[in-house]
Amino acid sequence: MLAAWPVRSATGAPPPALMLAGVYRPGIPVNAYWLSEKYDGLRAYWDGQRLRTRGGDALAVPAWFTAGWPAEPMDGELWAGRGRFEEAMSTVRQQTPNDEAWRRIRFMVFDLPAHPGPFTDRIAAYHGLVSRIDQPWVRAVPQERVASHAALMAQLDRMVKEGGEGLMLHRGDAPYRAVRNDDLLKVKTHEDAEARVVGHVPGLGRHAGRMGALQVETPEGVRFRLGTGFTDAQREQPPALGAWVTYRFRGVSAKGVPRFASFLRVRPDAPR
Repeated sequence: MLAAWPVRSATGAPPPALMLAGVYRPGIPVNAYWLSEKYDGLRAYWDGQRLRTRGGDALAVPAWFTAGWPAEPMDGELWAGRGRFEEAMSTVRQQTPNDEAWRRIRFMVFDLPAHPGPFTDRIAAYHGLVSRIDQPWVRAVPQERVASHAALMAQLDRMVKEGGEGLMLHRGDAPYRAVRNDDLLKVKTHEDAEARVVGHVPGLGRHAGRMGALQVETPEGVRFRLGTGFTDAQREQPPALGAWVTYRFRGVSAKGVPRFASFLRVRPDAPR
């Protein structure tokens, strides 16, 4: 489901219409899907003129980074490498782009939103497009087939051991649909999701005088407290009201409340 409240960029522009990922569940026929790495960076959308976040904000990028890019929209991830999420976020969020830092960023292209064909056709199309762009910082995400749930879990185990975040499954016969559905699935060793900060709960005991927990709200409208996973520095300066945060959890209650939820990081972009 999409957010229950309007989501707009800081400049008031509506967010781009992007495909949003569901969560893999055993029993889904994996042989109908293509498999790729899940890149832990910033979702970015090239609209033919500007590189934008999924929240709609235009990113401040060096002119050379997007020079010569086509008018065709591209969906991808701005990525600094495995285990370097914070570096990617720091680089991308700067209002004045740092050339040296941007040299370490890659735009990992994984789809073409305006292409009318199924994903299997779009794979060849985006590989061809990236080849024509011919820039080392623009890369086509490799895709492969997986035969079974057991093979998928083995791939996930290898990916995590190699420092990756997880995997993505994309149904081969699916058109590009800008909604959250099972055509696109995240495969991870834990569940995570995003929520918006709607309140700060004062701390008690050793946390007296600083934030004890965040009151957050999911895109489906479920509110709960997020009280673990924070450093002392984050409790002194907690995420601002309206900020999006990512949290880990283990299933949900009958009322949809995440169980054992723990803060992971602030997300500067809107939820996907």
